Amino acid sequence: MKSNIAEKKMLVQKVFDKVFDKYDLMNDIMSLGSHRLWKKQMISWLSPNKNTVLLDMSSGTGDIAKLFLKHIKNKGTVYAVDPNSKMLEIAKRKLGKYKNIKWYLGTAEKLSFKDNYFDYYSISFGLRNTNNINHVLREAYRVLRPGGRFICLEFSKIKNYNFKKLYDFYSKSIPRIGNIVVGDDQPYEYLVKSIKNFYNQGELIDLMKKNNFYKCEYRNLSCGIVAIHSGWKI
Repeated sequence: MKSNIAEKKMLVQKVFDKVFDKYDLMNDIMSLGSHRLWKKQMISWLSPNKNTVLLDMSSGTGDIAKLFLKHIKNKGTVYAVDPNSKMLEIAKRKLGKYKNIKWYLGTAEKLSFKDNYFDYYSISFGLRNTNNINHVLREAYRVLRPGGRFICLEFSKIKNYNFKKLYDFYSKSIPRIGNIVVGDDQPYEYLVKSIKNFYNQGELIDLMKKNNFYKCEYRNLSCGIVAIHSGWKI
């Protein structure tokens, strides 16, 4: 088990080391720009209040951090955490004007923050890349204050048979697109496989409940290509 976890960790690190400088471009190409709308819908459902603190895990190039601060009129703080230093450097350059974003290199399974501190915990398109989702959810619960909210945006499962067939057909082209844009198809072979092997909507809800989250629910976007999951700490 430990060897499998280590192998996945090394693979994920290798994937993002290869794509970090074209990450935003590939997201736009692969989703036809939809990822920007999905992230806005995530923040809209979160509906954060001013003067609050967000832990944005797997912060990537900072899209969620920026949207969160825009929603609260820049009156609050974001702790942006990512396991890849190159992604963080891009985010820091993109969002350098924001003085209320704190940057941290770290993993979701073991956070360095104290208990009961954050008002919100967000993770977008990062949960499936973690090594142990139960550990991630346990840590998210720990660092959230009572009354705090966990929200996750992740690829999910399409229930419409015909649309799923169309999406599966499109997915097969993603590695080829990656090879053209990034010069390597392997990271996107991993992407397609990780989406296929990830939990469905109900299974993720069950994991959240297992790790003590309350009032767990989800919303499908784009017919279930992605889903937003929400839960509360009481």
